[in-house]
Amino acid sequence: MKNHHIAHLVCTAALLGAGLAATPSAAAHTVHLVRPGESIQSAVDAASPGDTVLLAHGTHHESVNVTTPGLTLRGMGRGTVLEPETGPSTATTTAPTTGSGAAEAANSCAAAGNGICVTGTKNHSVDGVTIASLTVTGFTRSGIHAYEADGLTVRRVTAVKNGVWGIATERSVHGVFRDNTARDNGDAGLFLANSVTEEQGATDTEGTLVERNRLEGNRIGVTVRRLRNLTVAGNHLTGNCAAVFVVGDENKPKAGRVTVRDNYIERNNKFCPKTARLDALQGSGIVLTGTEDNLVTHNVIKNNVGTSPLSGGIVLFKSLVGTANERNWISDNLVQGNSPADLVITDPGKDNTFQDNTCGSSKPAGLC
Repeated sequence: MKNHHIAHLVCTAALLGAGLAATPSAAAHTVHLVRPGESIQSAVDAASPGDTVLLAHGTHHESVNVTTPGLTLRGMGRGTVLEPETGPSTATTTAPTTGSGAAEAANSCAAAGNGICVTGTKNHSVDGVTIASLTVTGFTRSGIHAYEADGLTVRRVTAVKNGVWGIATERSVHGVFRDNTARDNGDAGLFLANSVTEEQGATDTEGTLVERNRLEGNRIGVTVRRLRNLTVAGNHLTGNCAAVFVVGDENKPKAGRVTVRDNYIERNNKFCPKTARLDALQGSGIVLTGTEDNLVTHNVIKNNVGTSPLSGGIVLFKSLVGTANERNWISDNLVQGNSPADLVITDPGKDNTFQDNTCGSSKPAGLC
């Protein structure tokens, strides 16, 4: 398929400002325009670090694998839609077979049921990729899946009706997930984990930020699994079975040091049946399970109602393998109208502190 180079963006010292005036000019960066029916993968594989692959308005039927650092994959808003291919995959015939086996990687992304993959390795992460301003929908696994990505930014993406996760990352650090919408995905709208397939201790995300996203109608709005040093802030979560899960287990280091603040969490009362790993879910606001040293503060958590063992406004629940929560600080939250209670502790963990929360009921009594 033909690639269209519509612009050459030259970063000059003058544009960088007086403070950087002495530095050499950066190399020209190219914008590659891809229209519906043309190969996104071919444009991605032809791009150099710093380039932008711009997807035109309309529906594109393809899975895409990104391994080039510094690449931006961007649409023209929600009307740029990425869906699965409707016929036999063309990834192995349209994508150039560059040194890293780009065609095979693209085909693997599609075969795994993902829409966009950002794929590094244990020895070589993919740095500085941005995905923005498009819709990913209808994929059997994830709309976006990143593995070994450093500094991934996902913004203004709409991930709708994907089979498992809307947007997911594994083994990734320094991520920014901002102003996205994840709706009606089979599991979590946003899923962040150390590893899905391996048993290991929690890893440090080095400050990953999940901010100002809208998460609706998923099984879980945001899942943070076996990670440390991460912030979930300013998100709007409604209509999920559960809003926020911070998940740990018996592995060392333990999951924790997650800040959950300034989120609006209301009526997450959808019912999701029991799975092999987890009881039925309904009416869960923020759930900490098997974690330590988290801060939950300045959230508004209202009218989350259910009969699951994990139901309630803010819930401390032992992990699947019986690991308790320890040294968590829950303060200055507005927690009202949740059932069976606004604040719930069901595990025997130590040194968990509840302070200055505005709430009407707790289990056990006396936490409000």
